[in-house]
Amino acid sequence: MSVTTDTLRIKAGADWDFAQLQAAHDEIEAVALGEMGLDIYPTQIEVITAEQMLDAYSSIGLPLMYRHWSFGKRFARDESLYRHGLRSLAYEIVINSDPCIVYIMEENTMAMQTLVLAHAAFGHNHFFKTNNLFRQWTDAGGILAYMEFAKAYIARCEEKYGETAVERLLDAAHALMSQGVSRYPRRNFSLEDEEKRAAERRAEQQRTFNDLWRTLPGQRGPARRPTDAAERRRLLGLPEENLLYFLEKKAPLLKPWQREVLRIVRHIGQYFYPQKQTKMMNEGCATYVHYKVMNRLHERGVLDDGAMLEFLHSHTSVVFQPDFDDRRYGGLNPYALGFAMMQDIERIAERPSEEDRIWFPAIAGSGDAIGHLREAWANYRDESFIRQFLSPALIRKLRLFSIFDDGQSDLTVKAIHNERGYRQIRGALADSFDVVRQEPEIEIVDVDLDGDRRLLLQHRVHSGMLLEQGDAELVLQHLATLWGYDVRLAEVDAVTERVLRTHDAGAPSR
Repeated sequence: MSVTTDTLRIKAGADWDFAQLQAAHDEIEAVALGEMGLDIYPTQIEVITAEQMLDAYSSIGLPLMYRHWSFGKRFARDESLYRHGLRSLAYEIVINSDPCIVYIMEENTMAMQTLVLAHAAFGHNHFFKTNNLFRQWTDAGGILAYMEFAKAYIARCEEKYGETAVERLLDAAHALMSQGVSRYPRRNFSLEDEEKRAAERRAEQQRTFNDLWRTLPGQRGPARRPTDAAERRRLLGLPEENLLYFLEKKAPLLKPWQREVLRIVRHIGQYFYPQKQTKMMNEGCATYVHYKVMNRLHERGVLDDGAMLEFLHSHTSVVFQPDFDDRRYGGLNPYALGFAMMQDIERIAERPSEEDRIWFPAIAGSGDAIGHLREAWANYRDESFIRQFLSPALIRKLRLFSIFDDGQSDLTVKAIHNERGYRQIRGALADSFDVVRQEPEIEIVDVDLDGDRRLLLQHRVHSGMLLEQGDAELVLQHLATLWGYDVRLAEVDAVTERVLRTHDAGAPSR
């Protein structure tokens, strides 16, 4: 007999079938869409084994991915840890695509399958579809087709140019991936149209040919004229923060297939850029959604008491926050902080204190908690969300405080639980989630076209945080390999403009 939503009762235990899975999905949908007003992409649910989950880990979660040795290395490491009981596997992986692909483990119990469907297929799915960062930076409808193209294109390059050449190119591109994103939008585009841009790229090469390529050693022609610095920077679009974009467009020695590979890596890096800025909000949204859905299903009798206890055990493990002096402490748990902030917004909207009315007059007592949450999920990233919505009540509950450590003297408490301290704590916590502060600010600032063609980069140093010397030199060598000539990186104090340190990488032998 098939299972329907009228007969479904989710119980504790490992047994489940696809009919029950469909019925559970329909019950969740009635709550998530009908009662909470979520907006989601169509969902494609894939039930996979533990080994397939490990494979998805190794290829950064995308269902279609080109081959690279680092993925195999990651798979071997994760599999070894898993087989020896030193790590567990995620209950699910969700892909920001249209349709939204959700991988769930076949080993999950029925209660856990219900939990992960609520968490991923509805919570994450809603966040992916409605958050403005994802709407601005990602093309959910085109990513799967583009990855299929990328996988096939790199496979053809391996056949034509050799696996070693492609692997070296990917090694260099991957080393620069975190500096291969644009933090400010150029224009909206569709990944599905990427193959149609060949004419535009040829036009770009023609536009820059005369002034850029004329300086290649051994070129015949009229005597070189000195290039005005301002004109040179205008021609090359400098300064440029997206290193892969600059190399793809301007590196004089790269072949067309190499530029296409850089473009592929750059698009993948850009695809993941919003996720780096919304980790806490995304997980907080999904955790809040699954918590509300599972409790509602229990109230409606769909989830029995045994399954509810199984859910609560898993949920409390996910949102557990060790104390700072606990051996398990590894910083703030994004699930715990995100879920706590979502619940706190609900409390402020429905049961505000006088303090809440002063700090949050727009939402305190409105009674529309889910409406305010949907608005926040759509319009904020981690840093701005914390700066806007972290309340004094939650600061006290989490026992947050701000300390100063200059690495030389004793620790100094900078903010305590008073009005001024709350604002300082909120600002300090928001800063810790700001991607701009977490990653070095590096730009290409000039190229010596009339000399040795050295590429000049600048790292603007904030709070005295210099690059790690060994890592900087290795990454700079990858950059020199792609550029084809010498590269110099100057680390400059962001306030005084004083040069603190320089790094050089020589051009590869040809």
